Order: sequence, then C-alpha cells, then structure tokens
Amino acid sequence: DDDSTPEIPLPNVKATVLKKVIEFCTHYSTEPMDEIEKPLKSSTMKQVVQEWYAEYVNVDQALLFELILAANYMDIKPLLDLTCATVASMIKGKTPEEIR
Repeated sequence: DDDSTPEIPLPNVKATVLKKVIEFCTHYSTEPMDEIEKPLKSSTMKQVVQEWYAEYVNVDQALLFELILAANYMDIKPLLDLTCATVASMIKGKTPEEIR
C-alpha cells in the first residue's frame, strides 16, 4: 500500500453504486455526454442522449435513485443531470394518478 494516496470516505455511497458511478466517469472522460435539452424533447432517453448513456440509466428505480443520491453527494453534475432527466422522462406525459 502506498500511504501517500489519500483515502476518500464515501459513507453514503454503496460499493455497487460507486462501481456504476466510476463506470459513468470513465466513459464520460472518453465520450462526454451531449447537453440535455430542457424541457426534455422526448420521454425516450435514446432521443435525449447518446445510446451508451441511455443504456446506462436503463436500470431499476432503486438503483436509479441511489445514483441520483451518489451524484448529488459526490457533486458529479453530468451524472446528476442524466439521472434526473431519466426520472423526468419516466413521468413525462403522465397524469398524477399514473405517476403514483
């Protein structure tokens, strides 16, 4: 172990979620995500962002909300934008009853 490497405690982020966050950051460094237009032009994420990013957020709701919390906690704005836009796309065009 190299003692000069600082440890960054992330008590609010589960290991499985952190792995997904790292996957996002690694991909983002080689292919930055397009700016997400607001309001969303579609409820289909593949029409909002590149295919990789649309597939990345094609996860169950529990993980999606964990990713939102992690992105917010770790201050990763592109990931926060992507995950929040995904939630917005899920409720776009639905009535309050349908959302419940």
